[in-house]
Amino acid sequence: MKIRTSFPYETTHEDVRIPLGDGTRLYARVWRPVTDEPVPALLEYLPHRLTDGTAPRDRQRHPWYAGHGYASVRVDVRGHGNSEGLPGDEYSATELADGVEVVHWLAARPWCDGRVGMFGIAWGGFNSLQIAALAPEPLKAVVTVCSSDDRYDNDVHSMGGSVLAVDTHAWAATLLAFASRPPDPLYVGDAWREMWLTRLEAVEPLLPTWLGHQTRDDYWRHGSVREDYGAIRAAVLAVGGWHDPYRDTVLRLVEHLPPDRVRGIIGPWSHQYPDQGLPPGPAIGFLQETLRWWDQHLKGEDTGVMAEPLLRSWISGSHPPATVYAELPGRWTGDVTWPSANVTPVTYALQGPPVLVRSPQHTGMDAGRFLPSGNDADLPPDQRADDAHSACFDFPVPAAGGPIEILGRPRVALTLRPGAPTGQVIARLCDVAPDGSSTLVTRGALNLSARHGRDRAVDAEPGEPAECVFELNGIGHTFPPGHRVRLAVSSAYWPWIWPRPDAAGFTLEPDASTLRLPVRAARDDAARATDAAVAFEEPEQAEPLGVTVPATLGDDDLRPERLVVRDVATGERRLEVDPRHGGTRVHPDGLECTEDAVETYTITEDDPLSARTRSDWTIRLHRPDLPWNVTVDTRSEIACDATHFVTAAEVICKEGSEVLFHRTWEKRIARTAG
Repeated sequence: MKIRTSFPYETTHEDVRIPLGDGTRLYARVWRPVTDEPVPALLEYLPHRLTDGTAPRDRQRHPWYAGHGYASVRVDVRGHGNSEGLPGDEYSATELADGVEVVHWLAARPWCDGRVGMFGIAWGGFNSLQIAALAPEPLKAVVTVCSSDDRYDNDVHSMGGSVLAVDTHAWAATLLAFASRPPDPLYVGDAWREMWLTRLEAVEPLLPTWLGHQTRDDYWRHGSVREDYGAIRAAVLAVGGWHDPYRDTVLRLVEHLPPDRVRGIIGPWSHQYPDQGLPPGPAIGFLQETLRWWDQHLKGEDTGVMAEPLLRSWISGSHPPATVYAELPGRWTGDVTWPSANVTPVTYALQGPPVLVRSPQHTGMDAGRFLPSGNDADLPPDQRADDAHSACFDFPVPAAGGPIEILGRPRVALTLRPGAPTGQVIARLCDVAPDGSSTLVTRGALNLSARHGRDRAVDAEPGEPAECVFELNGIGHTFPPGHRVRLAVSSAYWPWIWPRPDAAGFTLEPDASTLRLPVRAARDDAARATDAAVAFEEPEQAEPLGVTVPATLGDDDLRPERLVVRDVATGERRLEVDPRHGGTRVHPDGLECTEDAVETYTITEDDPLSARTRSDWTIRLHRPDLPWNVTVDTRSEIACDATHFVTAAEVICKEGSEVLFHRTWEKRIARTAG
């Protein structure tokens, strides 16, 4: 990582309050180049608290952009951080309308030339796309990282029509804790307490809302830009990583947006900006790459970025299973169209007699983290344990031939006879080495009730043939000669997929089932030259913020990141997860921020109704010099019976030792599909 201290422009920054039409003021931090000429503005807009939560990350990139001639602006959405107003659901109509107002406000500043770009990762990337679909005239370009065009089937809520237990729960619990944090008196003064209490009265757990929409209805269509790609008029640079759950959005955007307004990059990364240097790498000079995008579309300079291939992607080499990789082997490739002329679908027929698939309910404990972020235990370990609970079909890669290189979304067409009206089928693609080790390559799932479409729930007819056709998540991977391509099919995948009430499984008929792989080969000299030309600069950033981490705990005192506990007598499995949200951090302005969370996922191997989740959060914000000392404690739980999900939540907020707010919620939500 190169830390850059010298830029074409000197910079300045200030905190401002952006007025909205209803009188609400949003808190913003603006970095600007020192110049008399107006410049384009860049906007990053999300709820995660610019004065502490994202401050270290903001310092890496906003001053960097300002130093290259842009006004770079970070804004907290209403009801979060030091912004006024009340918190709401993700990507609400109000949030997006506010964002449109902010775009117009920026364009009207005397220091702005009227042209605006938006960028962000995750939430900031989501609403960049969604606001682009509302087409405010000043918004000319977007860089969206690790974001989704499909809020139903490519987010943290569902997968293949099934409820995603792991991140529906964890993310809702996180948002409950985050929304319960107070404004900071250093920035809002004595009004902080009144603002906090007013905000807390409006806080509602999002789990009941999300679980109340188990099919693809209007709730999920809102904000899903795949409903109308044509609404997006801004130029879009879409970026993802093969170890991030949102990478399929990049493939869809480069397929459906006009090629003169879109480019895509997919690297080996997890849920991170590609210059962060977190595993897995290699990292790239992402800021330099985005500067080319901004200069092209906001300043009208020909930077050559539109001469790059439509999709630049990393194809990983084969690697042994591990939960973390500093860097993955592989190479960059370039495809000038998508779908690519270099990719040919190759179909493999499954073979063998009918097989009963009735996986134990704890199948999937080795799935890894749904949203990897560079921690030591994020990625899936050796898959042999989960393979043993699945029906496996192996296809040898001949030792005498070349490797099989895939790029895109594998597809399965499985004929099965369900044992009950409800159920799920999960397909994993693994790379099996000669020593038998099994590395997860990609996976997909289908709720049997969604086999006719995600917008409806149709029960299966037990014993009758059902064709289940679905795609696995996109991937770039190389299977070398002597290895085996393995398709593993299971009927359970906990804690990723919330189980349906029946555990009867299904009978799979291999002779009527297939696996289709997107096999890539550069077919001529021009294609090979395009691959060879894909390259990126080394990563660089602005000077770090200077946050320090007190040495309060030794390694021996830390909880394991992922701990699986088995009760042999009862058959219960419990997964305990420490998502490593950062412990205690001391900011240069004196703020001490402590975050601690633990997630628990429990199930009994033969009982799908035993599934339950729990998340506990503690957040402490402390300013010794004011003095100011507040604590937020939250609890969030999901359980189920045959007909309902049962959710519970609790929020306790303290100033010092005094409880200022305490509320609990309990709700039952009918299980209609998920």
